[in-house]
Amino acid sequence: MASYDLIVIGGGPAGYVGAIRAAQLGKKVACVENDRAGGTCLNWGCIPTKALLKNAELYQTLTTKADDFGLKIEGLDYDWGKVIGRSRSVSDQLAGGIEFLFKKNKIDYLRGTGALAANNKVEVTDSDGKTESHSAKNVLIATGCVSRELPFLPFDGKAVIGSKEAMVLEKQPEEILIIGAGAIGIEFAYFFNAFGTKVTVIEMMDRLLPVEDEEVSQALEKSFKKQGINFLTSTKTTEAKTTKTKVELTVEPAEGGDSQKLKADVCLVAVGVQPVLPGNSEQLKLERGYIETDERYQTSIPNVFAAGDIIGPPWLAHVASYEAIQAVEGMFDANFQPKKVTLFPGCTYCHPEVASIGKTEQACKEEGLDYTVGKFPFQASGRALAVADAEGFVKLIFDKKYGEILGAHIIGTGATELIAEMGLAMNLEATHEDIEATIHAHPTLAEAIHEATGEAFGHAIHI
Repeated sequence: MASYDLIVIGGGPAGYVGAIRAAQLGKKVACVENDRAGGTCLNWGCIPTKALLKNAELYQTLTTKADDFGLKIEGLDYDWGKVIGRSRSVSDQLAGGIEFLFKKNKIDYLRGTGALAANNKVEVTDSDGKTESHSAKNVLIATGCVSRELPFLPFDGKAVIGSKEAMVLEKQPEEILIIGAGAIGIEFAYFFNAFGTKVTVIEMMDRLLPVEDEEVSQALEKSFKKQGINFLTSTKTTEAKTTKTKVELTVEPAEGGDSQKLKADVCLVAVGVQPVLPGNSEQLKLERGYIETDERYQTSIPNVFAAGDIIGPPWLAHVASYEAIQAVEGMFDANFQPKKVTLFPGCTYCHPEVASIGKTEQACKEEGLDYTVGKFPFQASGRALAVADAEGFVKLIFDKKYGEILGAHIIGTGATELIAEMGLAMNLEATHEDIEATIHAHPTLAEAIHEATGEAFGHAIHI
């Protein structure tokens, strides 16, 4: 039995980051992972999907915009196996990098499934069924989540799949049905459509990306229609049948009405996630299936902490890493006050990209805030026109009296990079005056942020 200052159960964005931070603080650390370092995000989520989406964007650009760039391309084709293979190699490279960081920071990397045991012990069961027990002064649970199934449509790995299976399909489907229009469903809708698969997205809410600002959702719907992606909003799936070669769904309007049947080779279920609890978790206090923590990320068991997706929404890798660092800093320093996450960016990597932080305009209305909105279309951006990607806009929401930034919403090329400026501005409590006083390089896409800020207060030059 080995003894540690900290054992982390889970090697994803919360787990490996928390382990490394603890090691940096001079602690003896072990990290338990039953898949591979990096967890779902690095191996089966964030990273490999972005590799797939880059392939899709490049192929779509060459097939739809080559003439705009004065390029003549004949016989353009793709190798589906290599498209999938590239994403896997990217994940493998980064997973190897995390394993190197474990060695560099002298972290014991324990391959297996972790379970809580009595007296601050963690049991690790390897793939051969052998179990070893280790003691720890502290435990950090970072076991994350997996795709949630529909009760009447369980995953079979072939015709009915989750996001993990979607990124390693050996054969490209001719038609695919996607249930759920959140970030995962939308990203895969874009990916498959770009390579010619007929895509239909089914969403029970009244719009795509329902957590985003309504204007952004409307702009994305307009773009997806133009790209040939079919979608049925305000629609629920009520029945499903599967055969060896087809999936048949029965759908109907969410408010009631006539049903219709949809058929496809594959159905991707992207309706959210469910927690993966460690063994012996019945001793933990849970809230709707997720581990409940206090202001220091401590669970109902002393010296057992939790961070990341396992403690509930927003289920984002960058939030998980932040929480893990806060938890680790707090568990080893009684004078450190960990922070709970209140402000974070959300990103969807389809094309056009979508990114946001803070309040939507709908939320501002519901809260009765006195606000003003500034918008700037990329169609008026010199850089966006120069790169032939002028779809979308920047929308910023400010408190009318003090100029405080209440929310930022971007749809268009580079949105997921541009949102970082707004996150920094909001974290520093910048006002519209601070943004306007900051010179933005020309020509850049970031100028749209400067212009949208000016437009909110009547100072915009180029609109």
